[in-house]
Amino acid sequence: MSDKERKIVVGVEGSGGAKAALKWAIQEAKFRHATVVVATAYSPTYVPVSPDFTYIPVDNFNVEDEVERMQKNLAEEVIADAEGENVPIAYVRKKGSPADTLIDISEDADMLVVGSRGRGGFRGLLLGSVSQQIASHGSCPVVIVRPDLEVCVEDVEED
Repeated sequence: MSDKERKIVVGVEGSGGAKAALKWAIQEAKFRHATVVVATAYSPTYVPVSPDFTYIPVDNFNVEDEVERMQKNLAEEVIADAEGENVPIAYVRKKGSPADTLIDISEDADMLVVGSRGRGGFRGLLLGSVSQQIASHGSCPVVIVRPDLEVCVEDVEED
């Protein structure tokens, strides 16, 4: 076994699919003795105010603070549910498009995990655009978790 730290990156944006992906990643991290990196891509909302000025944020709150709060709340809930108290958790927030950002963050990861669908798109789709893009272009193994399936982890003997 190499000295490289094992890392599982999981993309979250607050949806039920992200919650299922995080639960799966935490349970997998227990088995692999890996750190879970909770990763979120965000984009502040900007609008032009006049031809003479650049764009300014519409929102009167700090988007990164809101993303951080969402990540930590979701992680606390899932950690308790998945009995993952001993799993190391790291948080990454980065401006950019979701697929490109997750692929970039997971460049040196052992695995990238996302939900099958996020917040946008059409409810009838089985696979969202972000999960499709990372499945095609990811630089590490990609796991796409369906939120409607129960995660089942059997006891495995420790080496």
